[in-house]
Parts: sequence; C-alpha cells; structure tokens
Amino acid sequence: QLQLVESGGGLIQAGGSVRLSCAASGRTENTYAMGWFRQAPGKAREFVATISASGGYTAYGNSVKGRFTISRGSAKNTAYLQMNSLNTEDTGVYYCAAGLLPNEGVSQYDYWGPGTQVTVSS
Repeated sequence: QLQLVESGGGLIQAGGSVRLSCAASGRTENTYAMGWFRQAPGKAREFVATISASGGYTAYGNSVKGRFTISRGSAKNTAYLQMNSLNTEDTGVYYCAAGLLPNEGVSQYDYWGPGTQVTVSS
C-alpha cells in the first residue's frame, strides 16, 4: 500500500499564493502519476491537476489553468501544487492522489491522502 499525506494548506487572502505538498510512504517501488483534486462543502470532488510519472505531461482543470502549477519532487511519488492568484472559489479540501496514468477522473486513482484545508478569504 502507498500512503499519501498532504500539507501546506491554511487561511490565505484573496490574490495570495500557497504551495501544497504531497509526500508518499509505504510501498514506493513504483512511480505513479499524481493528481490533485479539491472538494468544497456540498459539492462533488473536482479535478485540479495531474502529472505523469515522468513529469513530462501535465493537465489542469479549466478553473485553475494559468494560476496553478503541478510538479513532481525529487523523492518518488512526491508532488506539489503551486497555487497563485487565489480567489474565494478556490476554497476547499485539497486531496493528493496516485494512479497508473494521469487523468481527470476520480475513479482512476488508487491511492488518496486525507486532504488539507485551503480557505481563501476576501
């Protein structure tokens, strides 16, 4: 089993920036594609960004394109999400996920972290 844990969330003012981190532990012999999702209260989990195992492919949700950047760390199955120009609609719990291929579907990821809260104040 692969365990993921997110960090870096908190209370941020609108227009500000924050970087989320995702660290892996457990069975890390495989290199997985990584994804970031978010969920606001009362809403479905939403795709934010994904990156391939090699780091050569990335994709973003329409609402975050041009503002957020996903990257991989030097440690296996580590990922980051740099979030700029934040607005109140970015508020939610942000989840890191790992799967075989990069994609936008929640069901395509095998491993999930517990999430980290990001709250953007106006």
